[in-house]
Order: sequence, then structure tokens, then C-alpha cells
Amino acid sequence: MKIDVLTLFPAMFTGPLDESIVKRARTKGLLDLTIVNLRDYTHDRHKTVDDRPFGGGPGMVLKPEPIFEAVEKLATDGTRVLLMSPSGRKFDQALARELAQEKHLLLISGSYEGVDERVIEMLVDDEVSIGDFVLTNGALPAMLIVDAVTRLLPGALGDDASSADESFSHGLLEYPHYTRPAEFRGRKVPEILLNGHHAEIEKWRKEQAKVRTRTRRPDLLK
Repeated sequence: MKIDVLTLFPAMFTGPLDESIVKRARTKGLLDLTIVNLRDYTHDRHKTVDDRPFGGGPGMVLKPEPIFEAVEKLATDGTRVLLMSPSGRKFDQALARELAQEKHLLLISGSYEGVDERVIEMLVDDEVSIGDFVLTNGALPAMLIVDAVTRLLPGALGDDASSADESFSHGLLEYPHYTRPAEFRGRKVPEILLNGHHAEIEKWRKEQAKVRTRTRRPDLLK
């Protein structure tokens, strides 16, 4: 998969995407990730990317020209263009799996008061939000999406089955996990996990996933 991220703050991506699973996926050639500086697509000596909003109001708005030029340079017929925006579709595991099927994603990291509406109308396939809150810019949401999508690529995890039964994969939170020692500070591992009966263990895990979801995230059961 190829992912391009268009941002005003490329330095923010140095570090988080150079470690762990994303790094391994890049090293193995599973992910071709490029962080693109939006200012590279400006043509004035000040590298201007924003301007005051028509109609007045606080803040600045990202201009359409550099974004259009960048997207038209980077995108192909098979590219899915996403804008990081608090007004967008809420990002979840289902959307992560959907995006992991794409060949090329182009993520536009919004900043300031947002982007000129013509960018949304003419360039963007989807607006995506990671939650009902506002961040300084779209860099962190873009990183989150890159990470969530990358770990779903075949071969990205040590065992592809790892992503099949985790939280949200079946509309539920994941069941509790235990490891050695079997007893720690007076708390014992549930006996059923020690008996070796895989059918009983699987049934227990499903029941625990439902209980945990009902208790912590009942909205997922609706």
C-alpha cells in the first residue's frame, strides 16, 4: 500500500511512524509512506498557504491553490483522498479495514480554521474525524489512521490472526488476557484458562467480551 500525507508540519511525523509495526511494514515493503510538505507547492517567496476568511471571523483558512496542485501531482485514478476534519465520518475499526483494502491513500492534514470549501467539494473523497474534539491540526489524526490501517495489511503483524479477534473486530471489546505467573499478589488466573479445553476457553472468551462491552461500551451493542 502507498500512503501520502500532505501536511504543514512534516517534522511531527518523525519518530511515531519510524517505530514498531509501521517501521517494520515500511522495512518489509508492505507500506510506502511519504510525508509531503504543503509549502513545497507554493510559488511565492513567503510560501503562503493560508489567508483570511471571506466574510470575516477569527483565524486563517488554508488556500485552495497549493492543495489542488499537490493532490493533482500526487493522486492517480485509484487514489482515495481523505481530509482530516472534525466534521467528517467518525474513524473506527470498520473504516480502518475498508481503507486497508485501498492501493493508495492521500491524507490531507487540515490546519487553522480548516480548508477552503472548494477543496472538499472538488478533491476530497471522504472527510474523516477521530472523535468529537478539536486538535491543533490534522497531523495526529493522520498518524493514527496510518497506524490503524498499516497493522491490518497482510504480513504487518507477526501473526495476521492477531487483528481478527481484537477489540471492535466483531463489534465487541476484547476479552481479558492473562499470562504467567498463574497467581500474582493474591489474584489468580481464571481456572478455565488453565484446563486446556479450547472449546470451553473460546466460549468463556466470547462471554467475557460481551460482559466487558455491556459494562464499558454499551453503545456498541446497539
